[in-house]
Amino acid sequence: MIRHVVLFKFKTETSDGDRRDFLAALCDLPREIHEVQEFEVGEDFLASPRSYHVALIAAFRDRHGLKAYAEHPKHAPVLARSRQICEHVVVADYEF
Repeated sequence: MIRHVVLFKFKTETSDGDRRDFLAALCDLPREIHEVQEFEVGEDFLASPRSYHVALIAAFRDRHGLKAYAEHPKHAPVLARSRQICEHVVVADYEF
């Protein structure tokens, strides 16, 4: 199995509406991309200086599933939107 972990830190000027829309788009991904085995999205509640605002954790059967997710046409606009509204995005992918 592959675990895909992504942390998003929004730009200070990102509106609450843009944040909500982005979270909704993230949550729609597993309904559209069948390679996703597990999927969760959560918002940080501590708001410490080192916190990221949103965490995404997904699982895939294998590297081919992760690749299919990354290249899926429904994933592309969400990825593009993250580049517009986030100052930092970090990713870790590992096998478990």
